[in-house]
Amino acid sequence: MAWLVITIAGLFEVIWAYFMKQSQGFTRILPTIIMFVTMFTSFGLLSWSMKFLPLGNAYAVWTGIGIIGSFIVGIVFLKEPANFIRIVAVSLIIAGIILMKLSNKNV
Repeated sequence: MAWLVITIAGLFEVIWAYFMKQSQGFTRILPTIIMFVTMFTSFGLLSWSMKFLPLGNAYAVWTGIGIIGSFIVGIVFLKEPANFIRIVAVSLIIAGIILMKLSNKNV
């Protein structure tokens, strides 16, 4: 259950990062409100999952999902570049998340 919660927390991290960009430096009210609501939700779910998961694993997976998700959202919705080096870098992050998950199978 904790792994599911940390995954959902990571997805909320992607949402708040996207809306932080859309808030244009907190000058647009609705994106700013959405950002804060999803940020607090993400942190709350992360906090709950840390009751059951090792700190390093939970934080690495949460930030990894946020990084990968934000990378994909940036490319798909914000037309950010998807060059070879960026793709290799995010692939290494994915490999790291998988290894962190596998490093503690009994959690």
